[in-house]
Amino acid sequence: MPSVKERSKCAFDHLSSLQEQNLASSNRYQNMAQSADAMSLQMVSAVSNSSLLQPGCSLLNFDGHVFFFGQKGWPKRSCPTGVFFLDIKQNELKMKPVFFSKDSCYLPPLRYPAICTFRGNEESDKHQYIIHGGKTPNNDLSDKIYIMSLVSKTSKKTIFQCVEKDLGGDVPEARYGHTINVVHSRGKSMSVIFGGRSYIPLAQRTTEKWNSVVDCLPSVFLVDFEFGCCTSYILPELQDGLSFHVSVARNDTIYILGGHSLQNNTRSPSLYKLKVDLPLGSPALTCSVLPGGISVSSAIVTQTSDTEFVLVGGYQSDSQKRLVCNTIVLEDDKIEIVERASPDWTPDIKHCRMWFGCDMGKGSVLLGIPGANKQLISDANYFYILRCKGAEEDEEEELTAQICSQASTEDQGDSTPFEDSEEFCFSAEASSFDVDDIDTYNEDDEEDESETGYWITCCASCNIDINTWVPFYSTELNKPAMILCSHGAGHWVHAQCMDLSESMLLHLSEANIKYFCNEHVDLNKGLQTPKKVMHLKKQPMKPLRKKKTMNLTTPVKKSFLRRLFE
Repeated sequence: MPSVKERSKCAFDHLSSLQEQNLASSNRYQNMAQSADAMSLQMVSAVSNSSLLQPGCSLLNFDGHVFFFGQKGWPKRSCPTGVFFLDIKQNELKMKPVFFSKDSCYLPPLRYPAICTFRGNEESDKHQYIIHGGKTPNNDLSDKIYIMSLVSKTSKKTIFQCVEKDLGGDVPEARYGHTINVVHSRGKSMSVIFGGRSYIPLAQRTTEKWNSVVDCLPSVFLVDFEFGCCTSYILPELQDGLSFHVSVARNDTIYILGGHSLQNNTRSPSLYKLKVDLPLGSPALTCSVLPGGISVSSAIVTQTSDTEFVLVGGYQSDSQKRLVCNTIVLEDDKIEIVERASPDWTPDIKHCRMWFGCDMGKGSVLLGIPGANKQLISDANYFYILRCKGAEEDEEEELTAQICSQASTEDQGDSTPFEDSEEFCFSAEASSFDVDDIDTYNEDDEEDESETGYWITCCASCNIDINTWVPFYSTELNKPAMILCSHGAGHWVHAQCMDLSESMLLHLSEANIKYFCNEHVDLNKGLQTPKKVMHLKKQPMKPLRKKKTMNLTTPVKKSFLRRLFE
C-alpha cells in the first residue's frame, strides 16, 4: 500500500500534468490568434485571358504545381484536354495547355465535381486525384469516376494520365455539389462519397422542370478501388440531404460541417462525425452528431499544419456572405472549432454581391469576385490570394497525407442570387508558384475556330457546334472526325454531317480512294467522261416451232396455170 508521501507525489504529478495540458492548450489558441494577425490578402492580375476561370472549375496540385480543370464549354483546339497549368508569379496569372498520354481516356470538362487526393499507401510521396460526378457542358450529370496522375513534367510540357474506373454494386447516381474523401483503417483505404444534388427522376421531368434539381438521398457510399465495388449505407443520424458542405478527413474519421438543404432551404449547424472501420470482413460505419457546428455553406478549408485547418468564406444565409474565419483542430480523435480574427477585407470584397474561391494548400486560399464590381477593368473575375499564416512558415513545410475535400458549387444560371450555386470553388493543395519560365496560353491568340479548324460550317446542314458537340464515333476523343472532299482544291467536312457510318469512315480512311461530299458527289459524276462500253453481240433467238415451207408448184397447180394462160 503506497504511503501518504507517495500518494501526495502522485497527486502532485497529476496536477502538474493537467496544468501543462491547459498551458499547452492556452498556448495553442494564443498561437492561433497570433497567426491570424499574419493573414494577408493580395490581388492577382490575370495576364492571359481569365474567362476560362468560370464557376464550377477546380484546381489540382501535383508536386507544388497548380493545374486548372473544368472550363465552361467544350475545349478548343489549342488545349484539347481542357486542363491548364497555372503559373502565378509576381502576382500575375498565366496559363499553359497540358497534354494527356496515349493510353488516357476521354475526360470531359466537368464542372462542380467532387475531388480529393489519393495515395496508394501513407508512406508514398506521389499521389493521384480522384474526380467523381459533375456537370458536362451539355448540362448532363456524370456518374463516372476518373483517376488522374502525373506522368512527366518539364519546363515546356506536362503530360497526365487519366483513367476511367469501372465500378459495380451500389454505384452512386450522377450528382454534383458533393464531397469525396479517402479514409485509412487497418492498412486498407477506401473512398467515401456523400451528399450532392441531382436532377429530378426522368419520369417526373417536364419541359418547365427539366433542369430542376433535388437533394440526393443522405446515403454514404464506400468505394473500394482495389476490387472496383461500391456499397451504400443508410445511417439514422443523417436524415436530410446536404450539398456544398465541407468534409475533413483524418485517418479513419470524416467530419462533415455545414451545407445547404434544398428541401428545407436551411443551412444546418450540425457537425457529423463519420467513423469507418475496415476489418477483414464487411466495413463498419458509425455516425455521431457533435455540438459546436457552424451554419455555413460553400465554405473553403485550407490546411496550415499537421492538425490545423482554417475555414474561410461561404454564406450564412441566402443574402449574406460569411466574413468570419475559424480554426479547426483535429487531435486525439476529436475536433475543436475556434473563431479567429479575419483579414482586412477590401471594400470590393465587402460590398460585392457574391464571392467564390478555393483551397490552394499550405494555408493559402484563392478568392474571387465578379468583374461587374470594377467598371474600369474588363476581365470577368478578379482574384485574390489569402495567406492564413506568415510567409516564413511556408518555405519548407510539406503537406501531410490528410485530405481536405469541399463541395463545388452550382452554376449561376441555375439558381437565384446569393444561393450557394452562384459560387465556384477549387479543390487543390499548392503554395509554391516559383516555376520555370514557360510559354503561356492566351485565348486571344487562338484562331477563330468557327471559321477554321474542326469547328467549321462544312455544309448547309452542318450541326457541329463547339459548345454542344459530344463524341459520336468511338474513335473521337475531343474533336469531331473529318474527311477530305476531293472536289477542286479539296475541303474538309464532318463525317457526322455526311451521315457516314463508323465502318464506312474506317474504310475510307484505310482505302486509297477519293471521297466526294454530299454536295459534290453528283457534280463530280456529271463532269466525268463516260467510259466506252463494249456492246455485247446478241445471239438470235431460235423459234419455238419450226414452220414447214409450203410447196406451191405441185403438178396439179402447174397444169391449172398452164391451161389458164393458154
